Amino acid sequence: MAAHEVRKLTDLEALRTLSHPRRQRILDHLSAHGPATSADLARDLDLNTGATSYHLRELAKHGFVEEVPEKARGRERWWRHVPADIRFPLRSEQDDETRAVMDEMNARAYNEDVAAFRRALAASEPGGWGDAFPFSRGTVTVTLPQLAAFFEEYVALVMRYTDAGSADPEARRVHTRFLAFPDIAN
Repeated sequence: MAAHEVRKLTDLEALRTLSHPRRQRILDHLSAHGPATSADLARDLDLNTGATSYHLRELAKHGFVEEVPEKARGRERWWRHVPADIRFPLRSEQDDETRAVMDEMNARAYNEDVAAFRRALAASEPGGWGDAFPFSRGTVTVTLPQLAAFFEEYVALVMRYTDAGSADPEARRVHTRFLAFPDIAN
């Protein structure tokens, strides 16, 4: 597995670029399916080609995607996702505008994740990959530094398995999510 760059994203313009729903769809597609042209992305995601090109340029401006010059033919431009371990500013580091962008982006991402999980459950058959829905729900009692360490261990585990099965034709892309929040009753 190749190590991914750790990138702390603090620039509000970059956060806005990343939080745009169509740009998220483009990034998800490139991450899942590999390099593509804006025409391919527009067709696959049912988007306008001109708008897709614009979104790709905006994503490239902030280093989320990059051109693939070796695949280019004539005016055709190919794009790929730039893998990175993106870290967001802590709430205490966010001004009101940044917090609003982060809160909206996180709420939308969570809702999309729940919808994707429900679609996957509905499409699953018993056995094999249909049994691949491990779920754990629990609580831990930790200090802030312990929670930070817990998160880093989780990220390291995910990174260790990011490409672990890529050479195996039986391997599938599996979504993982981490959600932790303090109990407001305490």
